[in-house]
Amino acid sequence: MSDVQNITVLALDVDGVLTDGTITLSKNTGVENKSFHVHDGLGISLWLKAGNDVILISGRDAACVNFRANELGINHVIQGSKDKISDLDSTLKKLNATVDQTAFVGDDLGDIPVMQHVSYAIAVNNAADEVKLISNFVTPRAGGHGAVRDAIEHLMKEAGSWQDAIASMETSTAQQ
Repeated sequence: MSDVQNITVLALDVDGVLTDGTITLSKNTGVENKSFHVHDGLGISLWLKAGNDVILISGRDAACVNFRANELGINHVIQGSKDKISDLDSTLKKLNATVDQTAFVGDDLGDIPVMQHVSYAIAVNNAADEVKLISNFVTPRAGGHGAVRDAIEHLMKEAGSWQDAIASMETSTAQQ
């Protein structure tokens, strides 16, 4: 049996994972803007449609993250996290899920403790070397450039559910 057979929760860092790590601040207002990749969005939609959960955990706090999460139907968003393990554990409790059912995608040194806490650790391609070393899988693409989609495809292919996800998409497209 594959290590990923029981993974039903995908927890994601935001900056450097869902984005390329660039933080753009408005000169006049200080409002934070980020760029999100459409391939990641489709991957997240397929993951959620398959009955799985997504948790976003970020040390920063930006309205654009809540906006994107809402667009994608991600209900569990923790921003301004000072303790990603504690925040993850409390969210897993609400979901009636465990760390054994959880994969975490990270990119930088601050993600290492939570990545070591979960069952399956995934690093984006441009992650710090130390993050890659403790990971079960490294995505082919960099953070903010489809890495989350790579992680989801990997998990679903290993679990044998990727073809069902594709078929469900083809069915919903045909119905439109």
